[in-house]
Amino acid sequence: MRNLIAESELAGPETGLVAATIMITCDYERRDVDMKITEVRHEFDDVVVENVHRHIDEKYCLEIFIAQGKNQRILDLVGRVRGMRGIQQVKAMFMSL
Repeated sequence: MRNLIAESELAGPETGLVAATIMITCDYERRDVDMKITEVRHEFDDVVVENVHRHIDEKYCLEIFIAQGKNQRILDLVGRVRGMRGIQQVKAMFMSL
């Protein structure tokens, strides 16, 4: 709930700059989701400055994006990831710059 409130507070001025971490979990067996995440990462290459992909046990994949740029662009990224089928959880944390 706190993350959603923080995201909505940052959704105000479109010109504000933020740094963000976006944590995504999905089922390890869903290779199609991994490919979709890669496509989205490339689409938002202008704000994603780093990403980490780890396997958690043999069941989950954890993807972490570190992003920096205009808050609306990063909110668009979070929205795109949340709208993907096969994603289990998305958590985002923002920091105003």
